[in-house]
Amino acid sequence: MAKKMWVFCGSDEPTKAFPPFMLASGAISLDMEVSLFFTMKGLNIVRKGGAEKISLPGAPKTLPEFIQVMRQGGAKMIACSAAFPIAGIKEEDLIDGVECGGVATFVMGAEEADVVLTFA
Repeated sequence: MAKKMWVFCGSDEPTKAFPPFMLASGAISLDMEVSLFFTMKGLNIVRKGGAEKISLPGAPKTLPEFIQVMRQGGAKMIACSAAFPIAGIKEEDLIDGVECGGVATFVMGAEEADVVLTFA
């Protein structure tokens, strides 16, 4: 059975938005099951057009490129529906391939995970 990694993505600030994808890419290359949970300002990463607005000079890839790596690697990307009103986002604002889940989704996934990382 593959090891599982859950990543809490709570910020769109570049130095906090990029590391989850870098580490998740590494986990995928090690055949881990990866889930990224986006909440609060982190929802801007999975908002249509949002990832394109966030850049980090010197990063190995852009956020849209990292998102493609996640898709190709089978990672789950989950948007926290409980934070939608706070972030001013609706389900139809999300990029393709992003699931919606609530607080319980993260807690249950984290409980089963071998590795849990938080970037907020």
